[in-house]
Amino acid sequence: MRNLPTASFTRTAAAVAWLALAGAAQAGEVEVLHYWTSGGEAKAAAALKATLQAKGDTWKDFAVAGGGGDSAMTVLKSRVVSGNAPSAAQIKGPAIQEWAREGVLTSIDGVAKANKWDAALPPTVAAIMKYKGNYVAAPVNVHRVNWLWINPEALKKAKAKAPTTWDEFFATADALQKAGITPVAHGGQPWQDFTTFETVVLGVGGADFYRKALVQLDQEALKSPTMIKAAETFKRIKPYTDKAASGRDWNLATAMVIKGEAGMQFMGDWAKGEFVAAGKKPGTDFLCMAAPGTAQAFTFNIDSFAMFKVKGDDRIKAQNDLAEAIMSPAFQETFSLAKGSIPVRLDVPMDKFDDCAKLSAKDFAATAKSGALVPSAAHSMAVPSAVEGALKDAVSQYWNSDKMSAQDAVAKIAAAAKTR
Repeated sequence: MRNLPTASFTRTAAAVAWLALAGAAQAGEVEVLHYWTSGGEAKAAAALKATLQAKGDTWKDFAVAGGGGDSAMTVLKSRVVSGNAPSAAQIKGPAIQEWAREGVLTSIDGVAKANKWDAALPPTVAAIMKYKGNYVAAPVNVHRVNWLWINPEALKKAKAKAPTTWDEFFATADALQKAGITPVAHGGQPWQDFTTFETVVLGVGGADFYRKALVQLDQEALKSPTMIKAAETFKRIKPYTDKAASGRDWNLATAMVIKGEAGMQFMGDWAKGEFVAAGKKPGTDFLCMAAPGTAQAFTFNIDSFAMFKVKGDDRIKAQNDLAEAIMSPAFQETFSLAKGSIPVRLDVPMDKFDDCAKLSAKDFAATAKSGALVPSAAHSMAVPSAVEGALKDAVSQYWNSDKMSAQDAVAKIAAAAKTR
């Protein structure tokens, strides 16, 4: 081996050392706490991991299964209290603001401004991701909640049509019942009862009324004749469900529609994944349409990641890389194709998506402009968790009672809204 002059060797060694340090500064670890543990969710999480790794960072997976995120939040609280918060955690709706008020979230405004998030997101969505004007969370996707899923063969057998109004809905339900088909597939669980209830409130009262009642928790709206009418309409649906509905999981209710055992189901667009997994095609084997009276409105459920304060330039950079990756158009497309949702960005092309997703994206953009884009109260997007739980319980008590009047139910719901 040829000997190098001392000065040259020193320069070479310094250059190698600098490159090593530069590489170390660029590569960081980001620990991500999430509850995407099944099917398309796990596939979607893997897509995010790959996107981050392509930036040279390391993904440390912290998946917590069960409870629709309840178990994950319990683990998160213990981690934060012990001073060992993850880089990012799957949190949504008002819970983002609650964590921010605790002073444990970090601003990612630099990433947001550099990538023009304000221009890409509806203001309603951007506001949920911000605390005191700064982004502290990155939105991943959008699920529409106010869908009605229909088996067209069941309609054909019953000689009925797809309903767009509540009068048409009950006429179709009557026809299905006469044909020996369960009109409405339902899972008698509190969150499913509340999902149906909020959809009825939207359909009966419209987006402005929905916002006053189930987002702003306005007592006058909650006790109004419009809310009583919504409660009556909601309860009229129950006789069209089957006696075995109590406790049934939502996907088993969807399976009833897929098999033609039931004609219709009120459920968010995660139900589409069940139809697609069963080899069914939208428009042919199943119909997706806005629930009666809600075609001009959109209740949204958004997955998002809040960013926690971490130490170390490498971890902070990796965290920023994660935020940038989440909001990149390419990832937004890849993720929603895997999960059955739609991109939260308004500028992502929908060429690769099916007709249900295209309709959802069209309505998402239109309602963002019209003001009829509203957060789902049943899916932790609209009110604090304690209020959501109380509303959910009140709605389920009414659904399961043979004696409670609509007036009494509305009084219970209004009282539940005062929960703190």
